[in-house]
Amino acid sequence: MSESTNPPSTKSKELKDIQEKMTAAAAMLQGVAKPVLDVITFLLPKIINYTMIAYVSFKKLPQNVMNFLIGFVFCFFGGLYPVLFAAVQAAEYGGRKTIMEAVSDLANEALTIIEESKKDDELDEDNDGKADTSQLSGQDYMKRKTLLVIRKMNPEKIDKAMTNIYRVWLAVAAVLTIEFARAISMALAISDFLKKPIDRFVAPTIQKAVPDDYDKWVPVICGWVTKSIGMSIAWYIQTVRSAFASALVGGLMMARATYLALQHRDIKLGGLIKDNHEDSALDEGLSYVFAALGFFFQFKIGFRMPAPFNILLFPFQFLETYMRWTITKASGQ
Repeated sequence: MSESTNPPSTKSKELKDIQEKMTAAAAMLQGVAKPVLDVITFLLPKIINYTMIAYVSFKKLPQNVMNFLIGFVFCFFGGLYPVLFAAVQAAEYGGRKTIMEAVSDLANEALTIIEESKKDDELDEDNDGKADTSQLSGQDYMKRKTLLVIRKMNPEKIDKAMTNIYRVWLAVAAVLTIEFARAISMALAISDFLKKPIDRFVAPTIQKAVPDDYDKWVPVICGWVTKSIGMSIAWYIQTVRSAFASALVGGLMMARATYLALQHRDIKLGGLIKDNHEDSALDEGLSYVFAALGFFFQFKIGFRMPAPFNILLFPFQFLETYMRWTITKASGQ
């Protein structure tokens, strides 16, 4: 009995298709690598320099002005990034100096590598009148820049900086877990409540519609969805609570700073400004006004940074989301 030639299996075809798609994706990434690196090389030094200038300028401000600005941020934006602000406060007592030194080291290393990359882009070792990097393919360009980074970076300094940041983060995460225990507990409770009906009614339907090779992902993805829903509900409630509390704290800081500014300029406002603020109710009254305005503002924008500021402050939102997910996930294990 002769053997019939079997056609290639479906799995082999799928693997080949996946491999071709990954190869195409890699080629596309290599093609955009150069313009992306050019943008980073242009923007990153400016961001670092302007950040340093802003920080130095802020530190030079009078203490009363600094208190007013900090109070303004807490009053009008405290509910938008509650975990991030809490992390900053926790780091203030447990490693702010260490974090600042680590970030400074990383920024200096980044600037050094960027300067070396600019010099590398100007090299014309074959003397053909064109920069060597402009004649490289995407893959060769990535390889050249990767080797440049490895040669020029200080691995010990970067390792020390990253280790210090991670150590401070562990301490801060422990504080955040305690501080936001109620929100974390609510998020986990909502997730557990939703998981059973979804596993019973939704997951089987999805598994029937998904190819057999991929149905193992259905329970995992359903788990991610339930966690995301639980986090969204619980953290929205926490955001409202944090917005109210931060509006009160920030409003009081703004009111006290305003009172001291008037006092310093000898503006009495018909006797309302006393030598001792405890003898006057003006600062408390101002704090209620500021707090009401701050909370109303956050409520009107839906406790989300409006456009285009949400684009400019995307790193803050990313850190806020990452920390929420991290402490919630760690508590649920």
